[in-house]
Amino acid sequence: MNLIIVESPAKARTIKNFLGKGYEVIASKGHIRDLPKSRFGISVDEQTHHLIPTYSVAKENAPTVKEIKEKAKKAQTIYIATDEDREGEAIGWHIAHAIKKDPQELPRIVFHEITKTAIKHALEEARTIDMDMVNAQQARRILDRVVGYKLSPLLSSKIQKGLSGGRVQSSTLKLVVDREREIRAFVPQEYWSIDSVFKKDIDATLTKHKGEKLSKLSIANEAQAKGIVQSVESDSFVISKIETKQRKSSTPPPFMTSTLQQTASSKLGFTPKKTMMVAQSLYEGVKTPDGTSGVITYMRTDSLNLAKEAVEAVREEIKTRFGEKYLPAKAKTYNKKAKGAQEAHEAIRPTMLSFTPEVAQSFLKADEIKLYRLIYERFMSCQMNDAIFEQQSITFSGNENEYRASGRKLIFDGFYALTGTEDKDKLLPILKEGQKAQIQSVKAEQHFTEPPARYSEASLIKKLESEGIGRPSTYAPTIATLSGRTYVTIEKKQIIPTEMAFTVTDILEKNFANIVDVSFTANMEEKLDEVAEGKNDWQKLLSDFYFPFMKQIEEGKEKIVSLKLAKPLGRACPKCGEELLLRSGRYGNFIACSGFPKCKYTEQIDEEGNAVEVKQEVSDEKCDKCGKEMIVKNGRNGKFLACSGYPDCKNTKSLESETKTSQTPCPECGGKLVYKQSRRGAFWGCENYPECKFISKFEPTTIKCKEEDCNGVLAERTYRNKEVYECVKCKARTPRGE
Repeated sequence: MNLIIVESPAKARTIKNFLGKGYEVIASKGHIRDLPKSRFGISVDEQTHHLIPTYSVAKENAPTVKEIKEKAKKAQTIYIATDEDREGEAIGWHIAHAIKKDPQELPRIVFHEITKTAIKHALEEARTIDMDMVNAQQARRILDRVVGYKLSPLLSSKIQKGLSGGRVQSSTLKLVVDREREIRAFVPQEYWSIDSVFKKDIDATLTKHKGEKLSKLSIANEAQAKGIVQSVESDSFVISKIETKQRKSSTPPPFMTSTLQQTASSKLGFTPKKTMMVAQSLYEGVKTPDGTSGVITYMRTDSLNLAKEAVEAVREEIKTRFGEKYLPAKAKTYNKKAKGAQEAHEAIRPTMLSFTPEVAQSFLKADEIKLYRLIYERFMSCQMNDAIFEQQSITFSGNENEYRASGRKLIFDGFYALTGTEDKDKLLPILKEGQKAQIQSVKAEQHFTEPPARYSEASLIKKLESEGIGRPSTYAPTIATLSGRTYVTIEKKQIIPTEMAFTVTDILEKNFANIVDVSFTANMEEKLDEVAEGKNDWQKLLSDFYFPFMKQIEEGKEKIVSLKLAKPLGRACPKCGEELLLRSGRYGNFIACSGFPKCKYTEQIDEEGNAVEVKQEVSDEKCDKCGKEMIVKNGRNGKFLACSGYPDCKNTKSLESETKTSQTPCPECGGKLVYKQSRRGAFWGCENYPECKFISKFEPTTIKCKEEDCNGVLAERTYRNKEVYECVKCKARTPRGE
């Protein structure tokens, strides 16, 4: 028996279907060995200055390692078949160490697609683990650990708890902050356009006035615009020039990771994270007419290469479906690439042309078919002929003014025959040079220049790629981290930095300029590429970064002024007698007791730092538990009543004029059920809380649950668009009426 070790269970199932009984396929479920989560995990050799990582197997991965070890003992040959990038190479190396095997003795197989042919070919072309790629991944991992573990605590200590910094994360954040700075500093500039309609409804734009070419901002104010309008209205025009040219609309290149994420964002509304999750399932294996198989090639790539066999197959398919005129004389190649593109990879393409989107519709989930159609059509169209337009241009010349009108029509649809186009023909009437032309209407319109647009997820990925920041596998996680750390919010597809993002970026720019510098980050990526190619020593790369960076950290501890306010005020807390402090919080400065968390006394302050007296609004109601006055308070869900005897009495009550109650008594104690709000949403709870702790998300009925050993009651609800009864206790569901 031979053992093949892959990363994901889905991939393992797909490959197992291809190989049969002679092979056992098992998944490592990603990294099984890594730097420890709870400590730095890196030591420095004093003699060599090498950074030595300490790897360990996490508790949750121990059962997987044990299972792989047991199967490895029985295996004749153990194949490492992790993903074909540096991360996959390193995972394979870690697997070998975890199961106590020499990594160089285990055959390593790679494949761009998970198909029967590709797997069998990979087994025939086994190699050893590439230590240059492993070391490049180790260097990246250690660099990220150093920056994350040393910079994040410094930011947290100087600004606010819970902040983080990262090698790629922080330079990406600076891009977002810099764009927002441009927007805030932008001063709109007034300009005017003069558009006219000539007879036969020909829309034309003024291009010259009194011999001067007009740019977008040439007409600066209303007075200028009115003067030009008067000149146009008194002018006489002839058609001085008619031009007809052919223009090609070039076929798009095949997808790589960044362009797939960008297109899925703009056309499907997918986040980069969602795009990669859906692509992963298409790569690892889905149901097809021929059984489970991977239907796209590897989705983490920055290459535009295509396999010769795949190109030959798609050219034959184009010829069959569309005819000779849609097929170029030679196969198209695409050379434009991202910085440091790993040319051993392929672009993203379908693995089986017979698995068309029409066929796939019956096998794939809704999101899968949407993304698969994009990939399939992009691959086919990249090998079709260009679309051809006829570009038309008419120049109208007067004594003082010149206009130009343009139009176009599609004369050969090319790849649009497959993808369709939203570009509509704009036809101009048949006219002759020298013919007189009469103005039908003149319109002067005021405009103001617009600030640069905020980044969307798609445009930010495009920027990262163009600057050489990060690699295909890092784009989506980087944006997710910025959002998760509340450095940015995403509203209507726009990435908006928070004020905390400005604060952090300001500090990093002043004290860690290299970390947020785009060119430094991109240069580091190039050095990591050199390590992967065997052109650079990974330990030298690490030490060249580590020692200057640690010096910056130590200087930062001394130089950076803490933004955490904890200024003593010389006043005693009226509740416990401890000293009051001026503190800084998410919503500004406030006064708090130094005895926190034992004493939670606080005071609000105004913009000038003076204490603001907060008057408690006392209601007419008395607490029905202790008899003290009820006070109006503000909570997450609006205003509510709370007992003034807090914390001794924690009774609260809704402020609604009539508390919503159920006709059904509490099934536990017979008390009244009341509709309540909490931070986890609304629910029905017993008024006798805390003595009775019955709660239900849906209003209960008096109907008893029929499930064995369950004494719960049923609630009416809608489940998957069907009206059902659901037991509030065991959650068993029954269609209503049964």
